[in-house]
Amino acid sequence: MPTISSFFGISIRMFYDDHAPPHFHAGYAGDEAVIEILPLRMLRGALPIRARSMVLEWAGLHQQELLEDWNLARDRRPLICIPPLR
Repeated sequence: MPTISSFFGISIRMFYDDHAPPHFHAGYAGDEAVIEILPLRMLRGALPIRARSMVLEWAGLHQQELLEDWNLARDRRPLICIPPLR
């Protein structure tokens, strides 16, 4: 599962050929959550409140890029790294 971004100890990853709906995985300090891209919401898992807020802020800024990476992953093509939250 390639890492497409990381910031403040948070790793953002996508699986190749993963199940619908379009989503990504966010991990922080042993916790993991699955985040749907459109609409932007947590599907399952948990993150500390501050990490969750940062992930959702970052994803809101990069929804189009996340959808593009989702389509690349579905086609088993290399994913594009997305800039971190600063």
